[in-house]
Amino acid sequence: LAVKDPTAVERANLLNMAKLSIKGLIESALSFGRTLDSDYPPLQQFFVVMEHCLKHGLKVRKSFLSYNKTIWGPLELVEKLYPEAEEIAASVRDLPGLKTPLGRARAWLRLALMQKKMADYLRCLIIQRDLLSEFYEYHALMMEEEGAVIVGLLVGLNVIDANLCVKGEDLDSQVGVIDFSMYLKSDDDIGGKERNVQIAAILDQKNYVEELNRQLNSTVSSLHARVDSLEKSNTKLIEELAIAKNNIIKLQEENHQLRSENTLILMKTQHHLEATKVDVEAELQTYKHSRQGLDEMYSEARRQLREESQLRQDMENELVVQVSMKHEIELAMKLLEKDIHEKQDALIGLRQQLDEVKAINMEMYQKLQVSEDAMKEKNEIIGRLEEKSNQINATMKQLEQRLQQAEKAQMEAEAEDEKLKQEYGNKSESLQKEFSQKEKQLLQLETDLKIEKEWRQTLEDDLQKEKETVSHLRRETQEIINLKKEFHKLQEKNKQLKRICQDQEAALEELASKLSESKLKIEDIKEANKALQGQVWLKDKEATHCKLCEKEFSLSKRKHHCRNCGEIFCNACSDNELPLPSSPKPVRVCDSCHAILIQRCSSNV
Repeated sequence: LAVKDPTAVERANLLNMAKLSIKGLIESALSFGRTLDSDYPPLQQFFVVMEHCLKHGLKVRKSFLSYNKTIWGPLELVEKLYPEAEEIAASVRDLPGLKTPLGRARAWLRLALMQKKMADYLRCLIIQRDLLSEFYEYHALMMEEEGAVIVGLLVGLNVIDANLCVKGEDLDSQVGVIDFSMYLKSDDDIGGKERNVQIAAILDQKNYVEELNRQLNSTVSSLHARVDSLEKSNTKLIEELAIAKNNIIKLQEENHQLRSENTLILMKTQHHLEATKVDVEAELQTYKHSRQGLDEMYSEARRQLREESQLRQDMENELVVQVSMKHEIELAMKLLEKDIHEKQDALIGLRQQLDEVKAINMEMYQKLQVSEDAMKEKNEIIGRLEEKSNQINATMKQLEQRLQQAEKAQMEAEAEDEKLKQEYGNKSESLQKEFSQKEKQLLQLETDLKIEKEWRQTLEDDLQKEKETVSHLRRETQEIINLKKEFHKLQEKNKQLKRICQDQEAALEELASKLSESKLKIEDIKEANKALQGQVWLKDKEATHCKLCEKEFSLSKRKHHCRNCGEIFCNACSDNELPLPSSPKPVRVCDSCHAILIQRCSSNV
């Protein structure tokens, strides 16, 4: 015969004990009333069996003074893998009466059972085999398939409500001994198979309702998370809108400043142009004395030209800055449009989720109607049973009357009386049996009715929560529509700013054309100065007679000098006049070369 592995035998024995303890705990809890205290013997035996299962294959860890072998190490690891377990781990550490790691582990198991999450915590622990290998041997129950089976059996404990007092209980010094007498079969267990089937059906119904509630809770939590993300995105959008409004206000202020600067520059340029016109006319009429005056006029004109070119350069730089700001505004508006499209896609997804939630609500409502129909049928059955019980009571009264009549007639016929007594005794026994069966059915129906009422209450609460979430989502959609309207208003303001920018560009173009005209006039003055630089005027003493009429100059006959050929004429001989676009008055022209004549003051005047 092949020798079996002792560790495998230990695992199988522990698995069988876990099955028996969990099964006995569920059955006894259902018969006892579902809510259990810490003094309940099957519950104490369950914790002892779980302690043995967790201790199987545990490695011996070296401590400062001695060797230590405790299950608190792997249980303490659960809070790192399952964030919801942090609360019970912190409460276990804060308990004042616990001094040993084993006592903390026992308190942790009791708190996990009260939370109905012992199976979830241990499932997270079994999945991480690499972390469990630090605490358990390779052949331990928690490292093999038996651990997963025990975790699956622990899911059935969710039907039990435990009310355990951990604070005042001495968990450090308890002795964990398994009482096998609780798991031996008796005649009552064999006779209660039908009751076990009914209890299993009730447990299946409750497990289904709890699983449905868990799924609904998960969907509600996901919806809450999405609503929070939408609120964050909405706050970001509001902040971006406030920043855009501030930028628009700054741009408007800069536009006002640019407009005022443009008006000042226009006033200055007009003033400069008028001043230059007056100066040029005065210089053309009165500039006769020396070459030095012409040089000063040329230097002043040159300085003004530099100033005008500098002003033009500044205006061009400002124009480039405005164009770059315009591009930045357009880019910001595109980004805002992209964000709004993304928010619209998110809204569409939320609407689809709302439709799914509505479909789930309709299914739950249909199931509720089905449960109400079942309740009505059970109420009808209860009414029928009450009628039957009334009939049985009536028959019992009749039987009592008959027995009294039989006692009176006992002296007449004893043999017949004995036969009647036997018959009536058999009938009463059968009626009592039927009555006890009907009472059992009534109790079962009452428990079913309580379960249906609890299920209906939970469904109504879930339906109310779903309605609240739907109303909250509707409010959020209304807020998003309001944001969309504000975005359209911002687009209109942006269009107005674009129009103002185009008007400013047109004003700058007009200003540039005026500057080009002033530059052309200055170039004409430069050409005149160059022509004057090449000629040498005669002295006043030498120029005494006109070149054409050869008459002597006087107050009536003033001197006119040709800047091209250098000849001197009197005002009578230089009658040829020519209108110029740059001068309001016509100028005198030389008869020989048709150049402009310049008036000179004679020394006699």
